[in-house]
Amino acid sequence: CIIRPFMTRFSTRSAMARFAVLALLVIALGGCSANWGWYVVSPDTKSGQTNLLFLLGGLKYTILLSLTAILISITLGLLVALPGLSANPVLKGFNRVYVEFIRAIPILVMILWVYYGLPQVADISIGVFWAGVIALALSDSAFQAEIFRAGIQSINRGQYEAAQSISLNYADTMRFVILPQAIRRILPALGNQLVYMLKMSSLVSVIGMQELTRKANELVVTEYRPLEIYTILVLEYLVLILVVSAMVRWLERRPESEWLLCTRHATQVSTRYLRELVKRLKKTGANRDTAVTFRRKSLRAIHLANSEG
Repeated sequence: CIIRPFMTRFSTRSAMARFAVLALLVIALGGCSANWGWYVVSPDTKSGQTNLLFLLGGLKYTILLSLTAILISITLGLLVALPGLSANPVLKGFNRVYVEFIRAIPILVMILWVYYGLPQVADISIGVFWAGVIALALSDSAFQAEIFRAGIQSINRGQYEAAQSISLNYADTMRFVILPQAIRRILPALGNQLVYMLKMSSLVSVIGMQELTRKANELVVTEYRPLEIYTILVLEYLVLILVVSAMVRWLERRPESEWLLCTRHATQVSTRYLRELVKRLKKTGANRDTAVTFRRKSLRAIHLANSEG
């Protein structure tokens, strides 16, 4: 109770300090306008406004590319992580081979192969946007798989036993009991991967994607002022990543009750399954009291598991 308010104040002060450093950096760079060619990106001139709008035109593609790729990589990473938790050696082997193989390929090489090689191998036509999405998602999915595997393995074994006690199948156990708790624990790692994805999206510029870095490169060729233009590019990425980091920290500070943790989930699910259990028990000749007793024991097991976790 004492640590959480302190950490909240610390995170707030940290964010304020970062924005203060950013403001000082902008002021310092502005003071060098006599020596630097800031007229290229100055909002006081017509050409500077045009150049700034041109640079900001790549922002939507950077965000769209990164969000699409991270959503696909999270889904793919979860699907790859689940076989790694199995006792089946074949499924475990698939997980290990996939993770090690994908992690060994540099992202730039993956982007080039997907854009130039995949159309020839699969005999398909693919645009620069989806080539970038596929390459980034594949490269990140191996890391996501390891993050999910670690998060799921960190959940107490008693949570699985509590879910089994109310006849939850594997899919519902993961959906209602295990994954809500695992995602809560791996949220900082997922946030880091999103920041990583935003930065790595700049590599898609090599195949012609009109994102922030590509826009800056094209403007440098036109204006011949690389120092000033790339400085603005640095500030664009800095502001974007600071905003994303602040959003992730805001999610981390949300009360646990809003994350729908195991007790709330399991209680709701057990209520939903009670009628089904009653029907099953009646078919076997048992009465309703037996089903109610069974449910009470199940909830007691859930409470004990939560206490241990």
